[in-house]
Amino acid sequence: MTPDPGIVDGHGPDATHPPGPALRRLVDALRVVTDQVVRTAAAPDVLTRAAEAVEQAAAILEPVTPAWRPAVPALPFAELEPHEYFPFSPMIGLFNPLAPPIHLEVDGLDVRGEGTLGSAYEGPPGCVHGGVIAALFDELLGVANITSGVGAMTGTLTVKYRSPTPLNTRLTFAARTDSIEGRKVFTSGTIHAGERLCAEAEGVFIQVPQDRFVQHALEHGGTEAAAGGAEAGGAAP
Repeated sequence: MTPDPGIVDGHGPDATHPPGPALRRLVDALRVVTDQVVRTAAAPDVLTRAAEAVEQAAAILEPVTPAWRPAVPALPFAELEPHEYFPFSPMIGLFNPLAPPIHLEVDGLDVRGEGTLGSAYEGPPGCVHGGVIAALFDELLGVANITSGVGAMTGTLTVKYRSPTPLNTRLTFAARTDSIEGRKVFTSGTIHAGERLCAEAEGVFIQVPQDRFVQHALEHGGTEAAAGGAEAGGAAP
């Protein structure tokens, strides 16, 4: 993992190879290819050439790709922007090609965002898949908790789908921590298309001590060196 303070998800380049423009360019290119693949009309020979190009890219990266091991996360600094402490998140990570192109910003204790989801995220015809919406809410509400200084694990997440969430349409996101009762954190959020409410969510999150995260990672293949970096680098939000 990267020992940089505030970085939570460390499944990516280490401190000597921090994420930057070159990795972002590759990630953006992969997003384009993913969108093209799910709606392509290419002939088999074109698909074969494209597959060979992707296979060549995989071969280039293989020798410099370390074996996977659990990250030992640092505690995020609340003053950082969400994309800074979740750079490899599968939901909002700028350096993860799985992540939808969503941009979040913090406004006081509110988290706001916007983005347009394309065909790779389709569920019902012309609509964003309900599972993608739920996953986005899980991340969105979690970011709201970090913003409020109470980062916590999801206990329950209730999503109400009020109307279809359209593809290829600018969506707006909002979330805020509503209350805290002991270890429980109550948070809510919404997704709109223009003025239309598409979905809303309520979550109950549970605060977990940082040493529990470190111990879990060590028990599943994390390293003592990474744990030391996490403990030294992190600070309570």
